[in-house]
Amino acid sequence: MNRVSILGHVVADPQIKATKSGKSVSSFAIATNNEWLDQEGTLKKSADFHRVVAWEKLAEICTQHLRKGSPVLVEGRLTNRAYEGIDKIMHYVTEVVLNDVHLFKYEKDRQTVEAQEFSTQNTETREKELVAA
Repeated sequence: MNRVSILGHVVADPQIKATKSGKSVSSFAIATNNEWLDQEGTLKKSADFHRVVAWEKLAEICTQHLRKGSPVLVEGRLTNRAYEGIDKIMHYVTEVVLNDVHLFKYEKDRQTVEAQEFSTQNTETREKELVAA
């Protein structure tokens, strides 16, 4: 089974392009935070960055709704690819190929979170309203 879920924040606005065959593809990165205590009990923090690729309708949705700093939950599969750069060196990339995306909108005055879910199985919007804890 090859399935990954990542909850984080968008690092930069997604970019959309078209392939030679005319398919839409969008790519962006998501940052996740890590916290732990070292041996002395000091809180340490770090961030990981995850590359995400969305195709066709999901690519358009991501480009339309996601902005730098947006909270997002992505679900998909991991894939690896290699390419030769202009420096003639092989570069290896691991990416999440998007199957589902969950967009969040915070309503501070109502203390709720609105969530929208988009999927490759069903590109209809599924909206939910969650009560913030």
